[in-house]
Order: sequence, then C-alpha cells, then structure tokens
Amino acid sequence: MIRLAAHLATALTALAALSGAALAQESYPNRPLKIVHGFPAGAGTDIVARLVADPLGRVLGQVVVVEPRSGAGGNVGSEYVAKSPADGYTLYLGTAGTHAINVSLYKTLPFDVQKDFAPITILGDVPNVLVLHKGFAPKNLPDFLAYARANPGKINYGSSGNGTSMHLSGEQFKAFAKVDLTHIPYRGSPPVTTDLLAGQLQAAFYQVPTLLGQIKDGQFTALGVTTPQRVKAIPEIPTLAEAGLPGFSSSTWYGLFAPAATPRPIVERLNREVTALIRGELGKKFEEQGLIPWPTTPEEFARVIGNDIKRWGEIVASTGTKLD
Repeated sequence: MIRLAAHLATALTALAALSGAALAQESYPNRPLKIVHGFPAGAGTDIVARLVADPLGRVLGQVVVVEPRSGAGGNVGSEYVAKSPADGYTLYLGTAGTHAINVSLYKTLPFDVQKDFAPITILGDVPNVLVLHKGFAPKNLPDFLAYARANPGKINYGSSGNGTSMHLSGEQFKAFAKVDLTHIPYRGSPPVTTDLLAGQLQAAFYQVPTLLGQIKDGQFTALGVTTPQRVKAIPEIPTLAEAGLPGFSSSTWYGLFAPAATPRPIVERLNREVTALIRGELGKKFEEQGLIPWPTTPEEFARVIGNDIKRWGEIVASTGTKLD
C-alpha cells in the first residue's frame, strides 16, 4: 500500500510538471523577450537584431529587447544563450561564424553548436563588400590586385575578429587572387571603420549592412561584393567576379536560435511568426540593408549548419587560418 502511494505521488508530480509546461507554452509569451548577439553595438548582427525585434514584439504582443554580449568571435554570446533557461525568452542571433566557422577555428568551445541550440530560422544571406580607404590609390579591382602583387604584405585589411566573415572573406580572397595582404583583427567592426576612415587600414571585407550608409555616401571606395549576384541595396557595385575575379564567391548568413531544450511548440511558434515577417515587410527591410531574405524551417536551418561546418572547415584548413 505504501509502495502504491509512492508511485501515485510520483505520477501526480510528473503530471503536474507536464501540465505546468503545457500551460507555460499556451500562455507564451507573457513577459518581455530578448535577442542576444555576440558582437558590439553597431555591428551587423546588432543592426539585424534590432530590425527583427520591433516587428516580432508586435506580433507576439511583448517587448523584445536586443542585448550585445561580445567577445571571442561571438562565443561569449553563444555560451550565454546556450546556458540560458530554455523557455523561449532568450534567443540568439547567430551567424555562420558563430555556428559553423568557430567549430574549426577554436580547439575547444564551451558549448556544442549542434547540440546546445534549437535552430529557428535563417534570417538572411549576408554579402560582404571589399572597400578601400578613400585616399588609397587603387580605384578598381584590377588596380588593387596589381598594387597588392607589387607590394606583398603592405596592404593592411581589418576585420571584426579572427574567424569572422570579414576575416575569412579576406583569407579566401588572398588565396583565390594569389595576393599577400596583412590581416589586422579588431574586436568588432566599429573600430575597423574608424581606422579605415583614418587611413590606418587600407582595406576591409565588410558585411554590407554594417557599412551601407557610408558606401552610399561615398566615404569609401567599394570595389565589389562577394556574392555571385549584385546586391539590391547597392546595385551599382559589381560583384568581385564581374570586376576581375571570375568564379569568386563568399557569403554567410544570420539566423535565429533558442537554447536546445526549448519546447518544440515554442520553436514552431517563433519560426512561424519570424518567417512570415521575412516574407513580408521585414524581408523588404533586409533587402534595403543589403541582406538577401532567406526564411527556412528549423530542419532546413539545421542542415545548412551541418553543411557549413564542413564547408568552412575546409576553407579554414586550406587557407591556414589560425587565431593570432
């Protein structure tokens, strides 16, 4: 009789827990959410997170705040979200850098990008653009390549950190074009902009959203975008393939994640709401900022991550990219 009572108590406790979880999912969300990203305020991830936060908050009926947690190529922010409560209130705006490139670049990570996160959807494909200091002599890609080959190691290009798309786009470019450029890593893209404007750097491979306003204002010499097609926000700028490097292509993505144990109904709700936004006004805003909208299912996103871990791992190995 005592044993039966104990089993009954255990069963009732489990049932209560399940009922509580179901109730939490039905009432989700009932308080503010936050979107964390792993780079400084003003970085491309920050711009896109803020574009997502406002309309997502409207459709969910809650405030959505953006929280930068920068450091270690995005790993600081990734770890924070991976270890956050899996309740749908802490989301992560990750990148191909944080969830594919870093797997090969870092010997160890304090999280597993495939096991510790629940992919929600890719937000958009992110082109990079090669820009030069306005006072630097080359004004087009052939002249830039000629200068680089005549002056090996004398062109400094900045990036937002080792292993970021700004860095690996540069390393891909070096290998593809057979030129020797010197990589100068920074902690985020804003200080790169400062030094590029001042002429302390000669070049950078920016994600388009980060520098779109300055490009349109003519503050830099833009030589070409890294995608196979031109970018709608800056259609006058050719692709690098068009400009003199046939076959060259390099781009990454931004995507939305939750901690791995987040209940599936919450992941599905977020996927449904965010992809609908991307197919509507949010997608148009993405295009205005230089992104290529790319809504996916969670399963499609997971497959992209798996493929990109392999693809970027091969690039890291073939270019000899290391943490300086």
